[in-house]
Amino acid sequence: MSTTAAGIPAGMHPGAGTRIRGAVRVREGVLEKVILAKAAVRVGVPRGDVDVEVAEWAGGVAVRIATKLPIPDLDDTEAIRSQDPILERMRQLQSDLADDLARLTGRSIRRVSFTITGAIIPERRRVR
Repeated sequence: MSTTAAGIPAGMHPGAGTRIRGAVRVREGVLEKVILAKAAVRVGVPRGDVDVEVAEWAGGVAVRIATKLPIPDLDDTEAIRSQDPILERMRQLQSDLADDLARLTGRSIRRVSFTITGAIIPERRRVR
């Protein structure tokens, strides 16, 4: 098949160096859904337990995340000792999410703010 038969003007060959003219617009709602999904996975909670706000800020994007946080059963002292303190966990989540979101969205993530709205504690299972 020739290039003209495929609807490509003669002399124009699609390839790695070819740029197509036009614009790409990603609506804020799309960014919110991508950020919400990634935040839920990173935090380890269902999507329904995460709320996200996205805003343009300082030439990039500012993200506000409100979520519940999984914590170990408070009677399980070994699990509590093995886990980092909440502030350290959140700081690491901020850094990891900023990197992930920048890669996923192609936008500069300038700020990631968390609000912890509750805790998710694993249910105890009865041993028979």
